[in-house]
Parts: sequence; C-alpha cells; structure tokens
Amino acid sequence: MSHDSEPTHYRTLFLSDIHLGTRGCQADLLLDFLKFNDADTVYLVGDIIDGWRLKSGWYWPQSHNDVVQKLLRRVRKGVKMVYVPGNHDEFARDFIGHFFGGVEVLDHAFHTTADGKRLLIIHGDQFDVVVKHARWLAFLGDGAYDFALWANLWFNKIRRSLGFSYWSLSAWAKLRVKNAVNFIGAFELALTDAARRHQADGVVCGHIHHAAIRDMDGIMYVNTGDFVESCTAIAEHPDGRLEILHWQSTAAEREAAASAEQRTAPRAVA
Repeated sequence: MSHDSEPTHYRTLFLSDIHLGTRGCQADLLLDFLKFNDADTVYLVGDIIDGWRLKSGWYWPQSHNDVVQKLLRRVRKGVKMVYVPGNHDEFARDFIGHFFGGVEVLDHAFHTTADGKRLLIIHGDQFDVVVKHARWLAFLGDGAYDFALWANLWFNKIRRSLGFSYWSLSAWAKLRVKNAVNFIGAFELALTDAARRHQADGVVCGHIHHAAIRDMDGIMYVNTGDFVESCTAIAEHPDGRLEILHWQSTAAEREAAASAEQRTAPRAVA
C-alpha cells in the first residue's frame, strides 16, 4: 500500500485492548491504522482506555487524544460504532445502554456477518478466573506486565539498531506462562460455550492479547488480539470473510518499501 493510496474499506472492523492512558499504548501506530483502514461498522471490544493505570498516575499525551477524536470523527461521518467495555475500562459499564458522541455502549453485542453468521461480541474478562475470583492477583499481574512492556521497548530499540525486526518479549513470556496452565485453551472453550448458549455461530472477544480465528466444534472463535504488542485487528470483508490484520508488520513493510522507492528514485540534475 503506497502512502497516498485510499483507505481499504471493510464491512466491519473489530478493535480491542488499545490501553489508552498507558506508556505501552501504540497510539501513533493505531492512528496510522485508522488512516489506511475504514469500515461501515466498528466494534471497540474492551480495554480501550486503561482506567486501572490512570488511577495510579495520569498519562494522556496528545496522540491518545488524537485517537479518540479520530474515532469520533468516523461516527460523525456515519460509521456505526459500538463500545463493549472490558475490565480495564470497567468504569464505562456504568453507562451501558447509553450513547456518547454517537458511540453506543453495550455489555455485549451481536453482529451478523455478510454471509449470515451471528457473532457474540464480548471482551472476555468475565471468563478469566484470575480477574473474576482473585482481583489482587490480576493487579499484581498488571504491574508485572507494565514492566515487561517497558523492557520490551528498550529490547526492541536495540534490535532495530542491529537491523532486526520487532519481537514481543512480553507476549512470548505471557504465552509461555499461560500455555503452561492451559489458560488460553480454557478461555477459548469458555467463550465458545458462551456463544453456544446465546445460540450464536461464533464469538469475537479480546482480553488475552492473542489474535486468533479458528473453528472450535462448529463455533467460530475470533480474538482481536491487541494494539499494544502485536497490534492486530479483525476485519470483515464484504463477503463476510474474517481476517486478522497485523499492522505492526504491515506498517514496517510499507516504510521499507517507501525507503526503497526513495533510494531508487532518479535524482534531479541541477
């Protein structure tokens, strides 16, 4: 995609786990994503604003404000936007059923794809036994996670200086730990069971920062991933097909192509 091309227009976009209000938030990369991608409907699937972190110390640079303004401008232009809060932005659950700036706040939602699949939209923290039953452990893990993000930031600066691509230390560590206790598998089963109880064909969630699209015993499990480490989103094409968009690598490829184009462009003769 060239830098001056028109945005790719999808039927639906699903975004979650942006964590505005934290230093790990990839606001500039998200603004880049919103510049190059548009949709008729956008679902914000929880943890958009990190109320947990803001309570312990205010951090809100202009780029985070720009993200909010960019999303609200989409609504003013006619985009349908639904906000399903998560555990980090649970304060928004006090406003379930209300509209703010044209954005509808719902506890959960249902979306019908172009090919007729009925999908349950929910953040997923309700099915995380750590968050639900041992809140102090969740906060402890949140602090450790912030440290991992900080370490990851400096680690990747060194990698870039050596010519290596981005690698998520915290995502690797988290997957190692959670796979050891079968957390992700149990989470996926709980979410697909919830979809089945709601007589839905599938579920779209976030929360565990691990993007996926897979069939689980006839139920479609879709996880948006996150926009902190992996910088992923889910897009629905006009025919109903769902795709994981990996924007960290897409942006890097676009920048590399632009740099190569500049290097090979003929120089003007004085």
